[in-house]
Amino acid sequence: MRFQFILDEILIGLRRNIAMAISVVLVTGVSLSLVGFGFLAQRQVGTMKDYWYDRVQVSIFLCGDVSTAASCAEGAVTAAQKSQIQADLSAPQLAGYIKKVYFESKQQAYDHFKEQYKDSALAENVTPDQMPESYRVDLKNPEQYKVVADVFQDRPGVESVESQNQVLDRLFALLGQLKLGAWLLAAVTLLCSVLLVATTIRLTAFTRRRETGIMRLVGASNFFIQLPFILESMIAAALGATLASVALVALTKFEIQGRLAHSLTFTNYVGIGDALLVVPWLFLIGLGIAGVSAFLALQRYLRV
Repeated sequence: MRFQFILDEILIGLRRNIAMAISVVLVTGVSLSLVGFGFLAQRQVGTMKDYWYDRVQVSIFLCGDVSTAASCAEGAVTAAQKSQIQADLSAPQLAGYIKKVYFESKQQAYDHFKEQYKDSALAENVTPDQMPESYRVDLKNPEQYKVVADVFQDRPGVESVESQNQVLDRLFALLGQLKLGAWLLAAVTLLCSVLLVATTIRLTAFTRRRETGIMRLVGASNFFIQLPFILESMIAAALGATLASVALVALTKFEIQGRLAHSLTFTNYVGIGDALLVVPWLFLIGLGIAGVSAFLALQRYLRV
């Protein structure tokens, strides 16, 4: 009997304020979509870091006959300098940072250059003697590349020390700023959703103040009176979360996996599984905000 009464009250409230209910659904859907995009962006940054940091190397380029760096003022790297570099790469103080070391000869560097620029006229004007020898260092923790780089930077016989991290750090800093912007926009729209839910519930409570007053006089508890209003807002929030979830999964399937992953193949991208992991959070956030907003809004407007 009580369940049927609560259900009837919910239907009456939704029917009386159908326009406001639709507004709550749409605003909640938009705000939760932005929250979902923020979660997805965070997972995408993590996926890109895992992909690129596993491939990051510190490259120690040795002085050649045509090197112009200050550390190459005495000419090409000597056998003694090369032996010292190899010994330092195997030193115990760097053992915790280095996973593996590769030596790349002039011919190997030339072959890699020819393969990378095989469709360019630039490859026809380079000879193996012009290519630098180098040590390629795989790191245990790519984020600690500066520890290794600082040991060999500006050393006699070393032309330069380079790491993709220098570029990746700037890239991920930019992505972090974009992610922060998405979170701020999501927070603003969530605030709008909270205010709209509170306004809708207050309007609904005001239009039904006579019924709620009678219920209070016959001994109904506060929770029993508040429950239909709270459930109304949570139903609207659940519908908004459903719209946001569909939008998030569609974006992942058709735009990220269907288009972006095929046109830009330089990294991995989030998939449907990542989007589905975000979906429960959208419902939790939407239902939580709606329930709390409605409960607080009713504290004043259900007094008789």
